[in-house]
Amino acid sequence: MTSSPFPDSGRAKGYEKRAVDTFLARAREAFEADEVGTMRSTEVRTVAFPLVRGGYAVTAVDAALGRIEDTFAAREREHALSRLGARAWVAETRDTAQVVLDRLRRPRGARFERVGLWRYGYRVDEVDVVADRVARYLAAGDPVTPEQVRAVAFRLQRGGYRETQVDAVLDSVVEVMLAVG
Repeated sequence: MTSSPFPDSGRAKGYEKRAVDTFLARAREAFEADEVGTMRSTEVRTVAFPLVRGGYAVTAVDAALGRIEDTFAAREREHALSRLGARAWVAETRDTAQVVLDRLRRPRGARFERVGLWRYGYRVDEVDVVADRVARYLAAGDPVTPEQVRAVAFRLQRGGYRETQVDAVLDSVVEVMLAVG
């Protein structure tokens, strides 16, 4: 009998075990190769697995992926610091943070492109609450963790914010957070 790295989801839907196991094997291989670029933290953050009954428990896998992403991001940060130097690295990270902050400071309800009236997008009010919190983090250092940003989930509404734009900005926020350690 082989031991499972994660608890089963039981009767609920969970991540397909084979897909998770395959990805984790690739991540381990990339990490052990000790070469920056064979797998990037963004790939870990954006991986998606099919949902099936009896798969791995989603929260357990997501927590492990967060730790793996942190590990790859730390390696990328060290590589960039040695390649670019601290000053250039900080400037690059500051530029990214400023672009994100500029978007998040737009008026509520107009921070992201909206989908058509008959299509579903993220709930505008929920995204705006998260955007305000992240903007306070970027501008004043209010406490927010990468785990909190990764775990955010929005309900859908007709005419809501375009999901891909919101997700891209949240990914950039996590990148900035991991870049500054």
